[in-house]
Amino acid sequence: MYIGTIRPVETSTIDLTGHSLAEITEQAEAATPPGFRLVSAPVRMIKGSTELTATATFRRYDGSRDIEADDRAALHALVPEGWQLVSIRKL
Repeated sequence: MYIGTIRPVETSTIDLTGHSLAEITEQAEAATPPGFRLVSAPVRMIKGSTELTATATFRRYDGSRDIEADDRAALHALVPEGWQLVSIRKL
């Protein structure tokens, strides 16, 4: 018997502008939706300006649940569209 933990695959992005890395980080943390985590925020300089711009990407980390199957192949087949298998345990 195999037990797998699955969670929804969902991302969200937002564009940010600021004058420092600290300001961009503060804006990204404040904009993090409930149930999501900030996974990246690459920063670029705006040509001809002292401002920075970033696209913050957030990934959903809540909503996990367990599924069960007799073997690994069956477990993978049970993963619904829009979900990902994040761990497998064998009993």
